[in-house]
Amino acid sequence: MYSTYSGLFITIKPATMNLNEIFTRLWNGYITQNPSAKRIHDLFADQGEQVVNDHIAFRTFNDPRVNIDVLSEIFRKNGYEEMGSYDFKQKKLDARHFELPNDPNAPRVFISELRLQEFPDAVKQIVQEFLDNIPVKLLQSDKLIFSGNCWGLPEFATYQELLKHSEYAAWMYVYGFRANHFTVSVNGLKKFKSLEEVNQFLKDNGFILNTSGGEIKGTPTEMLQQSSTMAEVVPVIFKEGTYQIPACYYEFAKRFKDSNGNLYNGFIAKSADKIFESTDLKK
Repeated sequence: MYSTYSGLFITIKPATMNLNEIFTRLWNGYITQNPSAKRIHDLFADQGEQVVNDHIAFRTFNDPRVNIDVLSEIFRKNGYEEMGSYDFKQKKLDARHFELPNDPNAPRVFISELRLQEFPDAVKQIVQEFLDNIPVKLLQSDKLIFSGNCWGLPEFATYQELLKHSEYAAWMYVYGFRANHFTVSVNGLKKFKSLEEVNQFLKDNGFILNTSGGEIKGTPTEMLQQSSTMAEVVPVIFKEGTYQIPACYYEFAKRFKDSNGNLYNGFIAKSADKIFESTDLKK
């Protein structure tokens, strides 16, 4: 099986894990680090809802050892195809999203990567050094996307230095390769008909929402509305001691149909730009 990227052929080896195994493993890791997501999921279940996952998102760097092509391979092995690309100029990110053709219930996969060439040499050197510490066998396996921080105990001073230039890079340095967020499909809910109702339900239950760009990012005209909780702040062990920093968050998406009656499956870059700020320590 082959896939083309930038005019190059990339060999895709047979899958070693099926999609159910992949998403279950990612979800279990996600709620272990982000217990509030499990609480939210259970709150919807208590309302008689069966939560459908709209999409799952990952972060990485444009280093060829760990870039979007590498992280997406485990999904492409299972039939996913690239369906859209996005440019985040201010945050210096590229992103793509992937879908499983002919299966509207399969979650979309959204993977972004930091453009390291646009950062100072000091930042590039830090990232290069910790990526160099990833075991070669891990880079060559399907386990990278589940591996989290696979370069060793982080230094808080290094985290702070990266934070000056990119919250995204600092987050990656601490947490590594894991699901950055899962997303509740509002379209899949029965009791909650709008994102406004979902947001109010979350606030009534004590959750803090990301208000960057407004609680709701996007409009029905743009065919996608999104909101998210602020990332849960958790204790993280650094070489210098334990510090409280943001981890992961939960997103909520409402999709609308186009003039032909087809549900919009893509993403809005200006909205996603604000969703990224759900892990912003300052906010």
